[in-house]
Amino acid sequence: MAFLKKTVEKLAAGLSRTRQKFIGSLKTLFSGRKLDDQLLDDLEETLIQADLGVTSAMRIREDLQKAFTEKRVEGGDQAIEFLKDEIKKYWPESDRSVHMASEGPTVILVAGINGCGKTTSIAKLAYRFKSEGKKVCLAAADTFRAAAVQQLTIWADRIGVDIISGSGSDPASVVFDACDATVARGADILLVDTAGRLHTQDNLMRELTKIRDVVARKIPGAPHEVLLVLDGTTGQNAINQAKAFSAAIDVTGIFLSKLDGTAKGGIVVAIRNEVDLPVKFIGIGEGYEDVEPFDPEPFVEALFA
Repeated sequence: MAFLKKTVEKLAAGLSRTRQKFIGSLKTLFSGRKLDDQLLDDLEETLIQADLGVTSAMRIREDLQKAFTEKRVEGGDQAIEFLKDEIKKYWPESDRSVHMASEGPTVILVAGINGCGKTTSIAKLAYRFKSEGKKVCLAAADTFRAAAVQQLTIWADRIGVDIISGSGSDPASVVFDACDATVARGADILLVDTAGRLHTQDNLMRELTKIRDVVARKIPGAPHEVLLVLDGTTGQNAINQAKAFSAAIDVTGIFLSKLDGTAKGGIVVAIRNEVDLPVKFIGIGEGYEDVEPFDPEPFVEALFA
């Protein structure tokens, strides 16, 4: 319980903007009003604006109306507690762990559109894995932008992990060399950065597929994870990105970034309902230590804290 409390406190600090807007809106909504069709309409709109998604908003509305009819909910405070409990139920038991190689290095391919916070998210993962005692290598395969390689190099130096780069080189060649270097250095994990791209750019999406295939040829079973970084501030467009990237590179999990800077943390709920992909990590700050494995229980507690 002490661990859960500490986790909730850290998440609550990171999700403060989301919580202030979301819970503030709910308290205003329920204050001094009876539960009728108009209130339910307003609730559904509030949930959609918080990016829980239309499907989730409709389901919550129906569940709350039923609970009120059955007199399980009678007032505004009870309604908020009811919503918290209902949202927790949306996540069945599932595997949100990072899939590790049974032998040899674990390769984690990381993708996302421009500006999603991908490079910083990779730094956060590198820091977390190193803190767990693992030896980490980074592959700077975003060769389309020299600044991206420089940024990742700065992060690698700060965290104290190896980086394999080749600015101006073919991304697949960088990954090829990074696989060899990771094995030669006896590293446990290879994190592969890739160029940010729009999910509508077919040629760049094919490049991602090529990188994935190179990794698969070099290291048995790789990539063991394909993480898609989604910007928590983008709202529902994140759903379209997840679908497009999944079609190109078989995404295995989501890293949801920038939750500290948005009032739309409800996108986590929408992803659960719209895309059959687990959210594995969330970014809740700008520092490389501001990362948490996603767990519905402390997340929802923090959102309603």
